[in-house]
Amino acid sequence: MNYLPENLYHLPGNLLSWYDGCARVLPWRDDPTAYHVWVSEIMLQQTRVSAVLPYYRRFLEALPDVESLAEVEEGKLLKLWEGLGYYNRARNLQKAARVIMDTHGGSFPDTYDEILKLPGIGDYTAGAVASIAFGRCVPAVDGNVLRVIARITGDDGDILDNKVKARFRGWLAEIQPRNRPGDFNQALMELGAMVCVPNGAPHCEVCPARSFCRAYLENSWSNLPVKKKKAPRRKEYKTVFVLLGAEGVALRKRGQTGLLAGLWEFPNVEGTLDEAGAAAQLAHWGISPIEWEKQLEAKHIFTHVEWHMRGYVLRVTGHGPENFAWTTRKMCAERAVPSAFVKFTDAAAAYFSKEDEQT
Repeated sequence: MNYLPENLYHLPGNLLSWYDGCARVLPWRDDPTAYHVWVSEIMLQQTRVSAVLPYYRRFLEALPDVESLAEVEEGKLLKLWEGLGYYNRARNLQKAARVIMDTHGGSFPDTYDEILKLPGIGDYTAGAVASIAFGRCVPAVDGNVLRVIARITGDDGDILDNKVKARFRGWLAEIQPRNRPGDFNQALMELGAMVCVPNGAPHCEVCPARSFCRAYLENSWSNLPVKKKKAPRRKEYKTVFVLLGAEGVALRKRGQTGLLAGLWEFPNVEGTLDEAGAAAQLAHWGISPIEWEKQLEAKHIFTHVEWHMRGYVLRVTGHGPENFAWTTRKMCAERAVPSAFVKFTDAAAAYFSKEDEQT
């Protein structure tokens, strides 16, 4: 039997009073339409609120509604998403927008079950949109919420275990206020983001649940939540080329499947090449170096893999393989290059600036 811990009965009133006085002012809270809530929640996956804010505003200016999102050209969509990472989130946004246009006549579905059917939407996002935008009484359980509930109840179950997640969802469904389900969900998220934080000591002195929180009363917060250790990330080593030619900088498009699918990148190969090895690779491509300008080192961490990159910035002649696109400054600005290559993008930008100064 999934008994509700008694101390959770105290949570709704205390939490909502705290939220009413302490909630951050955020643009999607000011105008919580389904479209706004949905876009913000997808952006906030794996990304901090402070980082999302400028992207959210830019995205809404360019694509203010479901129809414009459904119709936008993919290259522009990915450019708007550039810097947020996890680009399949953007593609799934567009897939879902097209389903909304084709299946729901352009109106966002207003029930949890229908929202959950949309591409790229899971339990949490469906619960967030249904509760915040439509007042549906369904929980929205993300990592912040799991941490808060584990600490308040002293539950030592592995929060990555679906049975534990289901147990927490069941508890929250019992105590969620029928008159303010969206505010309750947002208040839980806010508490986890601002007070019962994931890294370092929680700010128990300002927590509205302090008087009945097991982790606080037993000084056990450092042991909760319990989370099974992830397998170590795989390391991959690459050599990246910033090739500066008469027609611009060489880019190429990644394949349509796998990591960073369909985005633009600087030409690169597996392994860490010394200058002699890099010169041999250039010869293989039919590229001749004129001047080796700079060597760069960079690292980028994805969820399951990390890239360790050595880069060469050099002036060259030759066109290279057919998939090389020699790109002007304007073209670079229109193409989505992942933030994994930010050091190399900066090097290309510096090249264009230097060229402008000389002309």
